[in-house]
Amino acid sequence: MTNFALIGAAGYIAPRHMQAIKATGNRLVAALDRNDSVGIIDSYFPDADFFTEFERFDRHLDRLRRHVHSDRVDYVAICSPNYLHDSHIRFALRTGADAICEKPLVLNPWNIDGLLEIEKDTGRKVATILQLRLHPSIIALRERVRREAITQKYDVDLAYITSRGHWYLQSWKGDVKKAGGIATNIGVHFFDMLHFLFGDLQENVVHYSSDTKAAGYLEYQKARVRWFLSVDAEDVPAAQIEKGQRTYRSITINGDEIEFSGGFTDLHIRSYEEILAGNGFGLEENRTAISTVAAIRNAAPVGLMGDYHPFLANLKT
Repeated sequence: MTNFALIGAAGYIAPRHMQAIKATGNRLVAALDRNDSVGIIDSYFPDADFFTEFERFDRHLDRLRRHVHSDRVDYVAICSPNYLHDSHIRFALRTGADAICEKPLVLNPWNIDGLLEIEKDTGRKVATILQLRLHPSIIALRERVRREAITQKYDVDLAYITSRGHWYLQSWKGDVKKAGGIATNIGVHFFDMLHFLFGDLQENVVHYSSDTKAAGYLEYQKARVRWFLSVDAEDVPAAQIEKGQRTYRSITINGDEIEFSGGFTDLHIRSYEEILAGNGFGLEENRTAISTVAAIRNAAPVGLMGDYHPFLANLKT
């Protein structure tokens, strides 16, 4: 068995990591979160040690490492708030473990350079959760793009609306300095997917940006992409609202809908399987997506001009 520690055990995404650790036949031996609402641990690893103070967690992992204990940690899974990822990755590597970090890896591309240096210094590795690269529909689409080798670029529309309540803006996720803004917090894996499918990014225009939604235009080697992201329930199309849905996900390529709403359940498990087999996605594979969302965060929106996403025409501000 491989031993894991987990930082951010009370977070939304942490149970998927616990499930993946268990499903791959491994152990969670220690977990950290300043919040103690972590009863979910009992469903997976009731014997795991739990800490609410980083200093005690650090001391515990150090003791296990120095005494070559059977519970010595091989991997640290990082599910903490976005702005802490860089620091927690550094901690993992310096404590003698490899890191598995949730998206976004970091908030700014230059943070990747620093992590590459620490990888070199420590001999440890960083892997990230870029689960859409493992989605069967996305893999099939990538093969189609490669096979067709068309001379004209694909025309792509991407819309993702995942409704959040009033709590969202009151949490760290509503703080652009901590979460990185909407494009980073809910969209970074989609921007990675677009790079994975269509090649290098050539142009990045932001049409609209607010605390709860953003939209723009991206041009890649093989595609022109209009995108729209939102956590505002009022942006969900009427047809989905009538069905009682609060989430809307759509990608069209040259007018054809790409169905990938299913198949997400096991992608963290698949990610862990690949990482443990030595096939994880490393630091450099994150660079384009992180550079994309950082540029979006810092851009001045140009308004409704040029090739903007059709959802902006009826925007409910």
